[in-house]
Amino acid sequence: MSSYEDYTRKSRNYDKTREPVGMEIAVGCFAHAEVPLDQMVVLDAGCGTGNYSQAMLDYVGRIEAVDLNPGMLEVAARKLERPQSEGRISFHSSRIDELPFEDEYFDGVMINQVLHHLPDDAPKGFPAHRRVFSEFARVLKPGGVLVVNTCSQEQLRHAYWHYTLIPESADALRARYAPLDELATILGDSGFAYRGSFAPTDAVVQGEPYFDPRGPLKEEWRDGDSVWSLVTKDRLQHVLSRIQDLDEKGELEAYAARNDALRPQLGQATVLFATRNV
Repeated sequence: MSSYEDYTRKSRNYDKTREPVGMEIAVGCFAHAEVPLDQMVVLDAGCGTGNYSQAMLDYVGRIEAVDLNPGMLEVAARKLERPQSEGRISFHSSRIDELPFEDEYFDGVMINQVLHHLPDDAPKGFPAHRRVFSEFARVLKPGGVLVVNTCSQEQLRHAYWHYTLIPESADALRARYAPLDELATILGDSGFAYRGSFAPTDAVVQGEPYFDPRGPLKEEWRDGDSVWSLVTKDRLQHVLSRIQDLDEKGELEAYAARNDALRPQLGQATVLFATRNV
């Protein structure tokens, strides 16, 4: 469950603007497992509305999907009713640092855009991240594959055009993300061999709606990016007024394009690949 986002409310709008970015990279990482891809049993940790599970089911044998938010689980179970009835996916209400599975149960684990929701302490070395990765090491088989979908600090600074409208909230969000080099260190300390990272530069987290410069004016658009939950009501009203002012002056499209200029080179997400030590 997010330590700052109300996903029970936002679950109804979440799928309107979210895409499972980086899936081709995740599949490529899982292909390095010691069992054939189509026989893998995979954990989707913090599955949300099941977007990543839905995409991954085209490749792996079975998925155990875990989330603590009932609204998100309800949407996911409804969306994936058929594969659930076929026994290809099961849903569990659980914390990701206390998983209801036996040791060495999984061939692979994926966690997609979840880690920044942990109630963590960056100055103390991200202890909540460490608990989660240690739990992943426990439930993964030796040699099993871990895929972590996150954002780099540079991506968070330069690859989301609307973050320039809410700099204080964007800074607060970025502080919740462990830098990639620190994540690699945590993985090593938690029993993993870090294999590398990859950024899908041709994908955006919110899909086509991201390119609508008037998107932030709509609640359902804002519900697709949790940064807006860090924006105060007064600040939100100021931002909405600024967007409307830019629009009336005919400057909004240019503003969005200018602040989106680096995204095609940086991408919006980074996928880390690791394997559990044997």
